[in-house]
Amino acid sequence: MRRSLIVLSLLTGMMMGGLAMAQNGATLQKIKAAGTLPCGSNVEEPEYTMQDAHGSHADLDLDICKALAVATLGRNAKFTIVPYQDEEDAFKGLKSGKIAVLATGTVNFINTTNRGLGFAPPVYYDYQGFLINKAMGITSPKDLAGKKVCILGGTEIETQLEGYMQRQQIKWLPFAFSEEGEMEAAFVTGNCAAISADASQLSYERLAFKNRAKNFDILPDVIAKDPLAPSYRLDDPQWAAIVNWTVEALILAEESGLTQANLAQMKQSKDVVIQRLLGVQHGYGQYIGLDDEWVDRVIEAVGNYGEIFERDLGSGSPRNLPRGTNKLWTQGGLMYALPIR
Repeated sequence: MRRSLIVLSLLTGMMMGGLAMAQNGATLQKIKAAGTLPCGSNVEEPEYTMQDAHGSHADLDLDICKALAVATLGRNAKFTIVPYQDEEDAFKGLKSGKIAVLATGTVNFINTTNRGLGFAPPVYYDYQGFLINKAMGITSPKDLAGKKVCILGGTEIETQLEGYMQRQQIKWLPFAFSEEGEMEAAFVTGNCAAISADASQLSYERLAFKNRAKNFDILPDVIAKDPLAPSYRLDDPQWAAIVNWTVEALILAEESGLTQANLAQMKQSKDVVIQRLLGVQHGYGQYIGLDDEWVDRVIEAVGNYGEIFERDLGSGSPRNLPRGTNKLWTQGGLMYALPIR
């Protein structure tokens, strides 16, 4: 009898929790009423700000926005990319309600306190590193001893680099600039041995060197962590759950071998994880206020996490960034999806 009462209590709690979640969906209702998802993208316009170190993530942002749009509005969903010149303006737009989500925001102490904002699991573990000229024989930060390193002065990049070099006991020569173009010119002419910035920004700068880009490489050494994740306001738990679980679903799809190409075939799978992801087992979508085919639409539209990374940042992209810590946990990376159960 006691066991029956416990089970009944748990089932009632799950039903009430699902009902409460469905009732607390102002953001989703607003998106459906508008017929489009307003999604922010920090394009980091050159020279607009010196506070950010990231390069533009336009392609990655586009896929994150598209995934959320089709999850909530169905196939052929509309979404509006709202560009911001820097992250501070993007967060203001998010807090004001102009956008429902910022596709990639920096997850750090300041941004996760005091702002009333939440973050989904990271979609890119960015890091501060070094861009070097292969011809100079630099294979590690220790090879920068006694050499000039280009940086934007008065930024967090400079502060983090100073701390790193001190910890590594490397006596280097700081070469600070106030303008990015001048810094790149100094580097390409050999006036400094390296540029330090976030890897995403370094890949963006390397592209600017065009036919000479092949002469430059990004070292794998991590000076400082700078993860990026979709961000949302904390006033709507249902919308937070939708954003969080869209990211989880992308990672879980890769873990499970689910891709754009094999989507139709995998619907016949007996794997319970695949069945829950694709809605073959019914009832899971209701907990976040969506139908059971929402993940099916997401994978059809953008593929799994690995496909997104390779297309937007990795080997299939001009930026050609290695996956590194963005590999699945089973491959030595940090991408680990929570289970659907």
